[in-house]
Amino acid sequence: MAEYAGVSRWQVHQIWKAADLKPHRLKTFKISNDPDFADKVFDVVGLYLNPPDNALVLSVDEKTQIQALDRTQPKLQLKPGQIERRTHDYKRHGTTSLYAALNILNGEVIGRITQRHRAKEFLDFLRQIDRGTPKEQDLHLILDNSSTHKTPEVKAWLEKHPRFTLHFTPTSASWLNAVEGWFGQLERRALYRGIFTSVGELKTAIRRYIKTHNEKLAKPFRWHKSAESIMTSVARAKLSIIDNK
Repeated sequence: MAEYAGVSRWQVHQIWKAADLKPHRLKTFKISNDPDFADKVFDVVGLYLNPPDNALVLSVDEKTQIQALDRTQPKLQLKPGQIERRTHDYKRHGTTSLYAALNILNGEVIGRITQRHRAKEFLDFLRQIDRGTPKEQDLHLILDNSSTHKTPEVKAWLEKHPRFTLHFTPTSASWLNAVEGWFGQLERRALYRGIFTSVGELKTAIRRYIKTHNEKLAKPFRWHKSAESIMTSVARAKLSIIDNK
């Protein structure tokens, strides 16, 4: 651009800086087309900002296809003057999946590792939540619109367990589900730099991280944006799309 405009690269940098333009950066986005978007946003945000009395609010999701990756050569350890290094290629030793429920009141996580993620596994996870939470408390689960969450078997089980209430996020709005942030922490702290020679090693690392998180890292989840401000931001984004057509 500097050459095209006949100015120096420093001048281009200063112009971009003054205009707060960052052309080297790029983010992705997707606006939900859910016809019930507003109702779902107000419902979920209401649970975050004003949880019901005598109830637990659990943010639930599954992290699928977690890979047990091993490197083709031993890594070079961190030492003074040298960062840790590892080969760019890897060996796959299989995958696993993780169901997780983040308790927004204290930040603790209930986890269940499975090999598949069908309605059967989701029901098993609901039963685990049922066993692991005080019977006198109602349970409000925030989760996405996966078909495995809405099968006849799941609905029949929920009818027999009325203390469970499911609250669905809008489609294409995973950012509204608090447990997604915890999955990011799991990835950064336990998986990204891990070397796993088997699925068993991977499962052990996941269980170890959940235990460490619950014992040392868990803290109440805090949501700061009101439903009204979210709706305003979405409306502004839609106008921007129209203006850029």
